[in-house]
Amino acid sequence: MPPIPYRDRPWPDRDLPLDGSVVGYFQFVHTTCVNKVAGLDEEQARATPLPASPVMSVLGLIKHLTAVQRQHIQRHAGGSDLPSLWRADDHDHEFRLGPDDTIASVVDAFDEEWQRSRTTLATIDWDATVTVYDRPVRVGRLLVDVLQECARHLGHLDIVRELVDGTKGE
Repeated sequence: MPPIPYRDRPWPDRDLPLDGSVVGYFQFVHTTCVNKVAGLDEEQARATPLPASPVMSVLGLIKHLTAVQRQHIQRHAGGSDLPSLWRADDHDHEFRLGPDDTIASVVDAFDEEWQRSRTTLATIDWDATVTVYDRPVRVGRLLVDVLQECARHLGHLDIVRELVDGTKGE
C-alpha cells in the first residue's frame, strides 16, 4: 500500500467565536498529526527511536490521540457509552501497536474518531458541567485541556518523525 498523502491544512478562520476557534484548532491539529505519517512506510511509522520511550512511535501517538478523543470528547463531554480505549492496568496500552495495526488502519480510526468528535462538539453545551475523574469541570474548559494535550503530543510527533527520517516542521 502506498504511503498516505499529505493533506491540505488551512489555518482556522480568525473570525470564529471561541467554540468555533477551538473546533478549528482541533481540525488543524488533527490534520497536522495525520501529515506526520504522510510519506512514511510501515516500518518507519512503527519505529520507536526514543530509547527512554520504547512504545512511542508515530502510529502509537496517533492511536493514543484517538483514545484521548474517545475518552474526553465522546465519553466525558458528550456522555457517550462508546467503549473506552484506555486500559487502567497498562498506562502505555493505547501507544502499543498490534500486528494488524497499519498506517491505513490507525489513520482511518483517527479520522473516524475525529468525525464523531466533530458531531459531538457541534451538539454539546460548552457551558454545562460534567464529572471527569470524580471532579466537576465545565465542558469548554475540558475541551481546551484536550486541545492542549493533542497539541503537546503533536510536538512529540514532530520529534519522533524527525528522528525517524529527518523531516522537520509542521
